[in-house]
Amino acid sequence: MDVKFEGLPETEQSIVYVRPVPVADLPAEVQAQIGGLTTVYSVNRPDGERLALVADRKLAFALARQHDLAPVNVH
Repeated sequence: MDVKFEGLPETEQSIVYVRPVPVADLPAEVQAQIGGLTTVYSVNRPDGERLALVADRKLAFALARQHDLAPVNVH
């Protein structure tokens, strides 16, 4: 089936994905810098490249928007 979907507006902004990351899954040297948090949020390019780690989801979205990126939540 090849049907054009008109549901999403065209945008000049690049999409980035924001997702929660358990601190336990990060390298030890990164964990040592995080403090008492158990979860942080990553901002990722569509190809999966991690651009940033931040303390909370709200900050991740703000960071992306400040850099003219369009953040999308990933579960």
